[in-house]
Amino acid sequence: TDRGRYILGWTNEQKIAALNREAGALADKTGIIEAKISKLQGQLHELSNERTTLARLGEFRHFDDLDWQSIAKDISRLEQEELELEGASNILRTLNRQLTDLERNIALNETEADDYKRRQAKNEEKREQAENLLNQSRAVIDRLPEAGRQKLVEELRPLQDEALGSRQLTVESCDNCEREMREWLQKKIDGEDRRLKTLSERIIRAMQDFRREFPLETREIDADLLADSEYIKILEQLKADDLPRFARRFKELLNENTIREIANFQSHLNKERQNIKERIEVINRSLADIEYNPGRYIVLEAQASPDQEITVFRQQLRACTEGALTGSEDEQYAENKFLQVKDIIDRFRGREGTSDLDKNWRNKVTDVRRWFEFAASERWQEDDSEYEHYTDSSGKSGGEKEKLAYTVLAAGLAYQFGLEWGAVRSRSFRFVVIDEAFGRGSDESARYGLKLFKKLNLQLLIVTPLQKIHIIEPFVNSVGFVHNEEGRESFLRNLTIEEYKTQREACSA
Repeated sequence: TDRGRYILGWTNEQKIAALNREAGALADKTGIIEAKISKLQGQLHELSNERTTLARLGEFRHFDDLDWQSIAKDISRLEQEELELEGASNILRTLNRQLTDLERNIALNETEADDYKRRQAKNEEKREQAENLLNQSRAVIDRLPEAGRQKLVEELRPLQDEALGSRQLTVESCDNCEREMREWLQKKIDGEDRRLKTLSERIIRAMQDFRREFPLETREIDADLLADSEYIKILEQLKADDLPRFARRFKELLNENTIREIANFQSHLNKERQNIKERIEVINRSLADIEYNPGRYIVLEAQASPDQEITVFRQQLRACTEGALTGSEDEQYAENKFLQVKDIIDRFRGREGTSDLDKNWRNKVTDVRRWFEFAASERWQEDDSEYEHYTDSSGKSGGEKEKLAYTVLAAGLAYQFGLEWGAVRSRSFRFVVIDEAFGRGSDESARYGLKLFKKLNLQLLIVTPLQKIHIIEPFVNSVGFVHNEEGRESFLRNLTIEEYKTQREACSA
């Protein structure tokens, strides 16, 4: 019937309850046993104390060793007798009082003597320290030259007053005063060092700026304080040359030579710019006779380039020459013109550290062709209204790009040879070599280009792959076949166009 031992059933709640009851009973029993153990431990502790006490009693062999009560009674009796004797005799009482006073005075004198001994020891220690400091000071002074001692004292005296003020020097305060003055001097030295360092950096920066501004005059002089004598020589030379006397002559030379040359240079560039515009006008006259598409022709347009470097360069050229011929007596005017010209010439020459950038800049701004952005306008021949505007060839098919390129090329050749459209001059030289012609282009654009060249009566030498021979047949008088066997030797065979067609038909048959 012990449900705590059941192992089968629908639920284990009764088994858990039985086990909980058993656990509670065991806990109660455990508490009772623990209480008994605690009580027995207390009894054991009391017995141990009694055993220790008995062991200590065993150390005494006689009762007199433990009889403290008899001794206490004897002490009490003797003290009572002392009081009775003092009360019965005035002499004894006076002597006791004098003894007490004497003992107190002796104690005070001993205290004063100890104080004097301590003060004497301190004074002895101070005297030894003062002697050591005196010896050290004498050793320092002895290391100084005898002639410079007084001068050193005279130099240090105002510094001492500045660092320590009105403080009184004593043996005890020497160390602190020395430390404070040393710290004050070190701060003053550090401040002067910083000031000298800052001044040195400013001087070196000024030297570097001077070397950058006048590289030719300072090419053998470093930007270093050790080279200060060289810069002083330059300054003295400038003062000796009395440059202000030559200011007027400088302005005259600036206007007559330098700025005039800049004006000539600007005029030359503008002339080249005008030549380009005139050439485009001539080419456009040729393009007007070429039918680009049915009823339409091409016009080339040259617009000013929006490139910022080119725009700034042209503005600088104008600034250098504005007012140069009429002139101004203002010294500031001459200085400004000189700096404007110098800035351009320095970039033309190539500045230190940016020579490559300056070279690219120079090549770009002096190439007048880059002053323009070119575009093509397709227009109707009947009223010159615009059909389409091409700023570049993007968005066009390959054939359209080639067609536009051939049109511009033909007009350019007409300009280059000075041809008049449709005119025939059999003795004029108009030979053109076209390499890799029509190799990648469409057949239609190739025929268009050949027709244009035929209208110009150009003498053509066309180098083209064999697969394009059928396109150029109607436009050539003879062909030359080049054959290279295994890349060793080249052979050329010349045929008239009729011989070529005859042999081709024979091979086909």
